[in-house]
Amino acid sequence: MKNNTDIPEYLYDIEIKTLQGSIFDWSLCKGKKILIVNTASECGFTKQYQGLQKIAEKYADVLTVVGVPCNQFGQQEPGNSDQIEKFCSLNFGVTFPLTEKVDVKGPNQHPLYTWLTEKKYNGVKSSSVKWNFQKYLIDEKGKLIDYYYSITKPMSSKIVKRIEVISN
Repeated sequence: MKNNTDIPEYLYDIEIKTLQGSIFDWSLCKGKKILIVNTASECGFTKQYQGLQKIAEKYADVLTVVGVPCNQFGQQEPGNSDQIEKFCSLNFGVTFPLTEKVDVKGPNQHPLYTWLTEKKYNGVKSSSVKWNFQKYLIDEKGKLIDYYYSITKPMSSKIVKRIEVISN
């Protein structure tokens, strides 16, 4: 059960583990935009891993992609951490960070997704995660820019134009 008093004010203060079980180091993202995506290995949108890897490589100097495995939509991420990591690496050459598998909605929603989906925490807008591969774009200072539903491909102009904007 999530406890809203435990939701940090700043994205960088939210604790989430990597697939390997260590605490994810948000300092790797500071000064860059972040594209946070809930992922699944057996989804119709799974091929978006290719686009996520491409955008991660193309904009490596200004963007960090973070994949967040989730099994809440159609049970499409049944694997354990090792299986997820092998699948992503072998099938899509994924090198961007992947976190532990978490709930992105409901009573056990991870604090990261509480922050991403509730305006009272992110300061911008509320949303709900509708399906796998929903994307949240964060600016260089850790502030939510916008979110994009699964149908929006990673290399979509909607996302790319926001990445290419030079921040002051």
